[in-house]
Amino acid sequence: MTAPRIAACPRCGTSTRLDPQNVWRPFCSERCKLIDLGDWMSGRYALPVAEDPEAAADQDGE
Repeated sequence: MTAPRIAACPRCGTSTRLDPQNVWRPFCSERCKLIDLGDWMSGRYALPVAEDPEAAADQDGE
């Protein structure tokens, strides 16, 4: 049997298992998972978007 993969929880940094025994993977707990979800839902995390000048012109009716 192989050893389980271990990684740091993306929220708190605690070492956590990345196998099916950890139902909250990649998080260490339900609490960390819900805090992270809350950050996404509130807009604290955002993916950068490069504006396309041609698309903006089309929307303006030019």
